[in-house]
Parts: sequence; structure tokens; C-alpha cells
Amino acid sequence: MLRSNFTRFALLALVFISLCALKPVRLLKPYRVETTYLQLPHPQSPNWGFFAHKRINRLAVLTLPPQMMVFFKPNIDFLTDHAVDPDMRRYSTKNEAPRHYIDLDNYGAPPFADLPRQWLDAMLEHTDIWVVNTPGDTVLLFGGKKPVKEVWQREYKNWFSKQLLPRFYQNEETLDVDSLGVLLAEMGFKDKPQSAFFQEHLSQHGILPWNLQRMQRQLTEAFRMRDSRRILKLAGDMGHYIGDAHVPLHTTSNYNGQKTEQHGIHGFWESRIPELFADESYDYFVGKPTYIERTEDWFWQTVFDSNSMVDSVLTLEKKMRRSFPLDHQMCPDMRAGVLSVMPCRDFADAYQVAMNGMVERRMRAAIHDVSSAWYTAWVDAGEPDLSKMDEPVMTEEERKEEERLRKNFEQGKILGRAEEH
Repeated sequence: MLRSNFTRFALLALVFISLCALKPVRLLKPYRVETTYLQLPHPQSPNWGFFAHKRINRLAVLTLPPQMMVFFKPNIDFLTDHAVDPDMRRYSTKNEAPRHYIDLDNYGAPPFADLPRQWLDAMLEHTDIWVVNTPGDTVLLFGGKKPVKEVWQREYKNWFSKQLLPRFYQNEETLDVDSLGVLLAEMGFKDKPQSAFFQEHLSQHGILPWNLQRMQRQLTEAFRMRDSRRILKLAGDMGHYIGDAHVPLHTTSNYNGQKTEQHGIHGFWESRIPELFADESYDYFVGKPTYIERTEDWFWQTVFDSNSMVDSVLTLEKKMRRSFPLDHQMCPDMRAGVLSVMPCRDFADAYQVAMNGMVERRMRAAIHDVSSAWYTAWVDAGEPDLSKMDEPVMTEEERKEEERLRKNFEQGKILGRAEEH
């Protein structure tokens, strides 16, 4: 036994020396206090791993009814390849990351009764409006400490939805001072501000379910317009975000075990385990998609279900780490032509068994829910004929944007929160 342990540690030492000479391998934060964790170069490592996101979208296509399959099946490669676009956008804009998660523990405890379920209500509650007045002073106009008077709440909400929300999606914080001036005049303010801007505090804890609500409406409209290019883009992106909603660690501020000395558990749960076992042993038969009556509530229930598993994800991993032989926890492995050190196969298998197949169940649920969201959007759009759609040709502008995303991604400078690091 001693010789076996010595051999294993000697091998790990040689691997570390070799890895230090290789590029683009990077030494990252310890996965364990006792061991050094080397993560793969980022193209293999984002949420659910590129592997799982692509599998989820691809298999969701194969569950669709014939009326949808006639369009989705010929474009299955596009939906598969572009399942990872949202992760690539995290290397281009800091505003992308919040769309992948929500820290539910920031809003109290289940059933999170005080958490606004509608995007507009949530933004109203967590946004401050600032103005620069005539003397040049910056003043808080409306916000948490200066709520709008009840008599003007309807007018303010209407202005907010028309003027502020679109600017959020455009990554713009300035406001139209003319439209604000009209609102203020109605409220009895005498002076028109010189300029105005807003600060929203919702994104710092993630907007995943609200983002899905918006995208569901957009996909329904794209089906109604029979816009083939937009249908594919939205369907691919939605598949990614719905997949993220099924990951427990996407629903907690302890997203990478950083609060419980479990750094690296994010990638262990959602990347390492499915890459090792999904195609080998998971049951991908999930049945036909289901029509969802109230998608807005459904998206919330999805993240609530995921959040209910957070404690098991963390507790069971910590228990496994304490009981499993140290020299059998981290192993060298070759992936994508790169030699790395990561959770051993036996350790990963024991962890997923301890979780009673949670990763497989969440992946299966994600596949079914992605196809159900697509199917529901199609039905709500009136079940348009998809058999004779225009060729989804990429425009020159879209091609340039795709090249820009890929270039930023390859530089490896993620913006916003990186859950698995």
C-alpha cells in the first residue's frame, strides 16, 4: 500500500512539473487545502461544461414533434454548436454573467415570498434614479431610500417600463432627460434636471429566471413572425440558460464552495461528472415535450427546485472528501490534448452515487424543459408551419459579431463573476 501511494504521488509530482512547462495550462486556486487543482484551459470549462450544454440542446431537438422537427432537425448542428454562445459572451460584456444565475439566499429563505416574480416589479424595487440638477449637484430622485409617492406609482411604473428597461438591455445607464422632465412636471416638480442616470442593484445577485421570462416572450414572437434566424438564435441561447437553471450552484451565493472551503466544486459537479459518465451511463430518453401553461411561474419553480439541492451538493461532497483516500481524490487526466489534474474517476463516481444520481436527473430535466420551452413558444405563436422556412443565413454584421465573441473568448478574460474559478 505504501509503495502504491508513493508511486501515485511520484506520478502527480511528475505531472505538475510537466504541466508547468506546458501552455496554456494555468495554476488556479486550490480545489482542496491538501491538493493543488489544475483546471483545463477555459474553452473546456464554462458552466455545465461545453459538453453538457451542447448535449442538452442537441437531445432536446430529438424530442420535438414532427411539425417542429422539420425545421429544428436540419439545424441541429447550429443549435448544438451555439449552445455555448452565452458563455462566450461572458468574455465580451460584464452584463452577461448575471443572466446565468440567481443568488436566492440573498432574498431570505424558501419560499422567498418577498422576491418579486416579475422583472418590472423587481427592477422597480432595486433601482435608483439619479439626476444632476441646475446647480450641478447629483441627487437621488427615486430609489430605496426615496420611494415614489403612492399617488404617482402608476405613472412612474409606466415611464419606467418604457424608458428605463430598454436601456438596461442595451447596457446603457443614462436616461432621456426630456421624458423624465415630462414625468416630473406631472408630479409637480418645477425644475427640469440637466441629466439623469440609473443604478440597478439586481444584477449583482443574478437575473436568471427574469431573463428566461423575457426570452420566452421573444421566442414566441420569433415563431409568430416565422423568423428562422431569430428562432434559432433565441432557441440556442434559451437552451443554455435553462440548462443553467437546473444547476443547484447557480442558485446560491456560495456558487463555488468559496464560503465552505470547497473551491472548485462548481466545475466538479457540472463539468467533470457529466463528461465522465453522461454518454456512458445516463438515460437520455425523456419523452415528449410538455406544454407549459404559466412559463413565468415554471422558470421560478425550476430555480427553486435547484436551490433545494444546494445543501446536499455541498454536504455530500465534504463528507466524501473526508472519507475518501486523499491520494485517490485528484488524478492526472488527458483532455483535449492537455494533461491536467482533476477529480479522479472513482472519486467522481462515488460522489454522484452519494447524490443518488442528482447530476443525471438534473441533466434529464434540463433536456425535457428546453424542448418544452421551445414547444410552448411554438404553440403560443399559433403553431406556425415550419416546413417552408427561409434559409437562416447569417448577416455580415452577425458574422463580425461572432468573430468578435470568439476572439474575446480565446483571450480568456472573463468579465463579471466566474462561477467555477
